[in-house]
Amino acid sequence: MSPRPSAQAGRTRPTLRVRINHHRTPRVPLIAPETYLKLVRGETRGPLATLARAGLALASAGYGAGVALRNRGFDRGKDVHRAAVPVVSVGNLTLGGTGKTPMVEWLARWYRGRDVRVGLLSRGYGRSDAVNDEALVLDENLPDVPHLQDRDRVRLAEIAVDELESQLLILDDGFQHRRLARDLDVVLLDALDPFGLGRLFPRGLLREPVSSLKRAGAVVISRADLVPADRRAAIRDEARRHAPAAPILEARHAPRDLVDGDGEPSPLDGLAGRSVAAFCGIGNPEGFRRTLEGLGCRVVDLRVFPDHHPYSAEDVADLSRWAEGSEAELILTTQKDLVKLRVSNLGDAPLRALRIGLEILGDARPLEDLLARLLPDRPGPDA
Repeated sequence: MSPRPSAQAGRTRPTLRVRINHHRTPRVPLIAPETYLKLVRGETRGPLATLARAGLALASAGYGAGVALRNRGFDRGKDVHRAAVPVVSVGNLTLGGTGKTPMVEWLARWYRGRDVRVGLLSRGYGRSDAVNDEALVLDENLPDVPHLQDRDRVRLAEIAVDELESQLLILDDGFQHRRLARDLDVVLLDALDPFGLGRLFPRGLLREPVSSLKRAGAVVISRADLVPADRRAAIRDEARRHAPAAPILEARHAPRDLVDGDGEPSPLDGLAGRSVAAFCGIGNPEGFRRTLEGLGCRVVDLRVFPDHHPYSAEDVADLSRWAEGSEAELILTTQKDLVKLRVSNLGDAPLRALRIGLEILGDARPLEDLLARLLPDRPGPDA
């Protein structure tokens, strides 16, 4: 543990790097992500592709059997541990990005606005030598909320309560992590691909069957502003079929500002009509591109890296050459990528990250009513 000053409750609280784990389960097959996605989406044609998809379908059957067996054990309460304080989980059904980090930030801000001491728990994907990219973003945006990372989130919950005096825990990417009991499961569905091609991994992108939505306490359709109304209605209908009692809300990733490599913000004014080149290493690069276009940017090029890409010095040099050759006025990336680069220029081209926040579309009260039920009766004297 390495203590650092924090604004939360006027106390000094440590941000814990308990242990970093370096893999995600399930793993994408050992081929380039773009190649894998084209294969499972059916975009790659030919007899070899057909044979490969058949092999992936067989693997999906075995994977599905394992998921069913595992969930059956948790449904019976096997190896489930309850924390001493309420736990809110944020998760999804699919591989790739659905906007969990902005949702975690939204929830943390909601509870902090009510003087609740919040602790964030996550596994810590994506980096082998330091805290991962989502944690860096959350540390930058929520400096008064401690973030603990380790595979054993049951143990993290004990640390958060006993040592940090947390009154409520938010479990990041926790829908499949069922060892830690939760009082509310908030499940995100990405409107651009809500049900993972309708197939279990590795033939599709589902981490578990859509029927698992029955465990959801609330469903949030993220990036809802990027699809037409009839598509949103179809997603709501399918979600309601599996989770009839859960409120279903819609949200968008609302651009907030631009930040440079030092985290200094600047307004979004003036982006409309500007030629920009962009790059990202996130789970849903298409969502990033559409967000930029929604701001009126003219995206002249978009480079896509694998999710959680660890940028090297060679990458920076290559990006600098690419930026200079793009003839764009500005280079844009995501905050998740910039926190790993920490530079404000690529060559002579200015580099900024688009910082976004989750915005609930319409009435947020159904979700807020669920959150309010978990408020402590009396916050502690230091809250």
